[in-house]
Amino acid sequence: MSEQMRIMRSKELPEELRDRIVARHRSGQGYKKISAALKVPKSTVASIILKWKMFGTTRTLPRAGRPAKLSYRGRRALMREVKKNPKITVAELQRCSREMGESCRKSTITAALHQNGAFASLDERHELEDDAAVMLDLIDQTQIHHHLQNTQTLRA
Repeated sequence: MSEQMRIMRSKELPEELRDRIVARHRSGQGYKKISAALKVPKSTVASIILKWKMFGTTRTLPRAGRPAKLSYRGRRALMREVKKNPKITVAELQRCSREMGESCRKSTITAALHQNGAFASLDERHELEDDAAVMLDLIDQTQIHHHLQNTQTLRA
């Protein structure tokens, strides 16, 4: 891997390198030769050329939508923490995310956990509690009914 590639912090290739890939492709070189010459993975060469064919440019195009506050990696880390310790507080999770370099609000963490199904067990628990409450009501009603029948038979 070239020195330039090691210094880069993001996974995005410089525009001039993408232009060189397209130039070599236009001159008739294959993906394998371009990949070996520029020390870039063959799949990356293929995706750059495909993007160039579709959009006619190698520039980085604007993305749709708002960028996520938590990365996919950060979300997975939070889910691991919740699985390790289901009683962990959101404040502790916020501290963990800050340590990972992704500081965000408590509401963002809560939303991410909901989206990943971390609170599904709580929702199911509420449903079970509701079902149990309904059953208790039915039992109470039948006991009251039997009690009333018993008192009426005793009076008669």
